[in-house]
Amino acid sequence: MRPTLRQLQYVVAIAETGRFHEAAKRLHVSQPSLSAQVADVEAQLDVKLIERGRHGAIMTPQGEEFVKRARMILRNVEDLKSAMEVGASALAGRIRLGVLPSVGPYLLPSVVKTLHKENPGLRLNVQEHRTIDLRTGLTDGSLDCVISAIEDHPDTGSLMLFEERLWICAASDDPLAGEGPISISDLKGRDLLTVGSGHRFSLIVQQLADRMGAFISSEYQGTSLDAVRQMAATGAGVAILPALYALSEARRDDDLVLRPLDHPLARRSVSLIWRNASPLADRFTQIGEVMKGAATALLVGDKV
Repeated sequence: MRPTLRQLQYVVAIAETGRFHEAAKRLHVSQPSLSAQVADVEAQLDVKLIERGRHGAIMTPQGEEFVKRARMILRNVEDLKSAMEVGASALAGRIRLGVLPSVGPYLLPSVVKTLHKENPGLRLNVQEHRTIDLRTGLTDGSLDCVISAIEDHPDTGSLMLFEERLWICAASDDPLAGEGPISISDLKGRDLLTVGSGHRFSLIVQQLADRMGAFISSEYQGTSLDAVRQMAATGAGVAILPALYALSEARRDDDLVLRPLDHPLARRSVSLIWRNASPLADRFTQIGEVMKGAATALLVGDKV
């Protein structure tokens, strides 16, 4: 006998969660059933894959190699399923799209509406994740494509969607209140507000802070751009926001001042990214063109 695909999923889930009960919860099975299936795999292969202890499940060296290869197998199976679902139709079947939280809510509503209207057979399953989780999802096959920064996904296929400036967001009585672009030198010594670690955006802001002599606030790190914006309104610091968000959401708040940052580093590029070997690359390109059009319309105010 050989391990089944389901058994491969069980072992991978344990490796990712570090605990049998969390893996069982993720896969919607009972823990005894999952444990029995893993024991069966180990018996078939005559190898110990997992060390079970008080502090969770630890993969043995053989277990780590098993998980590495299992992920490749599961990813290829998902690619096969997706290709068969699409069939002869240009855009049909299910596509699992991972997206950065700082992009998805502002770019995708009009995109999804357009795609579903023009392609009734397409099912776009959208999931928001941090950068690190988008990378994992693309690698293990749980996501078909992602909207992210290409720097975080080497050796992939991609289509650049847009480049945007970064904007400052401050309370209306802040010394930075004014109009037009602002130099990064004006932020020297200031506390900057941004989202927490695990997001590519926080790394961009940290690099800017280092360049401009500013500091990332040690008092507050937001879990979302909305939270960061709200803290800026209280005078807790200067929020750094991507243009897509600033122009879509933050500009509606009369208690805030928004100004674009004038510096080559104060920008970010966002792409639609997929695995190099994906059989759906041509479909992703079609979807990406729709996204590019939507982004261009939303970022008109970023060109001034």
